[in-house]
Amino acid sequence: MIITDLKCAIIGDYPIVRIVTDEGLSGYGAAESYKPYLKPHVLYYKPFILGLDPTQVERVMLQIRHRGAFKPWGSAVSAIEMALWDVAGKAAGLPVHRLLGGRVRDRVRVYNGAVRFPMTGYSPEDYAENMARMKAAPEGFTLIKQGISFHSPMAREIPDFFYGERSREARHGNRERGLLTEKGLKHVVACVKAMKDVLGDSIGLALDCGPGWTVPDAIRFARAVEPLNITWLEDMITGDYTPFVDPDLYREVTTSTSTPIHTGEQIYLRNNFKGLIENHAVNVVGPDPADVGGIAELKWIAEYADLHGILMAPHGTGDGVLGLAALVQVCATLPQNYIAFEYPVGKPDWWYDIVEGVPDPIVSNGFIDIDAWKLPGMGVEFRTDAAKAHLRPEDSDFFD
Repeated sequence: MIITDLKCAIIGDYPIVRIVTDEGLSGYGAAESYKPYLKPHVLYYKPFILGLDPTQVERVMLQIRHRGAFKPWGSAVSAIEMALWDVAGKAAGLPVHRLLGGRVRDRVRVYNGAVRFPMTGYSPEDYAENMARMKAAPEGFTLIKQGISFHSPMAREIPDFFYGERSREARHGNRERGLLTEKGLKHVVACVKAMKDVLGDSIGLALDCGPGWTVPDAIRFARAVEPLNITWLEDMITGDYTPFVDPDLYREVTTSTSTPIHTGEQIYLRNNFKGLIENHAVNVVGPDPADVGGIAELKWIAEYADLHGILMAPHGTGDGVLGLAALVQVCATLPQNYIAFEYPVGKPDWWYDIVEGVPDPIVSNGFIDIDAWKLPGMGVEFRTDAAKAHLRPEDSDFFD
């Protein structure tokens, strides 16, 4: 079997990769919905993989992995890697987790991720109300993550929150950053207390915090919430589209508190996790399979982190239905440092009409059952006739 074509289409907002082979099998991978511009990045790699055997995943990856980088180039590499595993699984007639060494758990815990409810304000009362809605969600999540401070409009909506310039145009990689005022710090702590009062000790609370914090503020905040037993504080120093890691700054925070510190969603390749893991700079790492270099790369990082006593909670909020399938496959194989992965959903809802293999319901009591994914490969296949109706004109030949 050889690769005869590499295609990319934007379906909904998701860049979808298709690897075409000479034996009629195709494999699919996806990048985050936040990257609808990714098509040329994917197609850049086409000349390097044509004519290769897609079932020899690592051999193909050696041709392109070193040509990637932090977002968005690593996102393209990651989507291709997942499509390769999809082909390999289909060719073998096996789910991908069997090719990764086999599963060590029969179900995988997830947290809310893309299941969110809109907020109209950012007071403690608003956060408490939002947590009540999250707690009642039909998925029955046992762990919920919420954005606060610089990872929310809080920094812009709360007057005198920090000693910096508020921006109405803050986006990924261009958020506010600066020293919190005393009022701002007290406000964040009050919001966290309000959420924990609702969730109690039966549902864990993780906090997406930044990036944007200074080290002194990060330490003060982490210590202030120690009595609340927060599951982790995520991306306080770097994150999202930050193309560097700063393990020395994270280590300063981590060694100053008992509250677990988490980062990793923006990082490409195992090499860039070395400093975080070997220096025990964080307590939890959270690579995204759609950015880190794919699912095999994520598994390697999880195993290396486990050797160093560091926990694993993969990112994935924008990865869509195909990303969800990939996360299920790889997380079934991870060591016991695995906590939960961030649950992505298909947007718009018609995504669930153009694929088959997705169980219904997907999540029950906060877990996804591995055996519910029946199809070989990643466990999802396109209903091509239905999917074609959602292709953009420039992508009309995607399934041909």
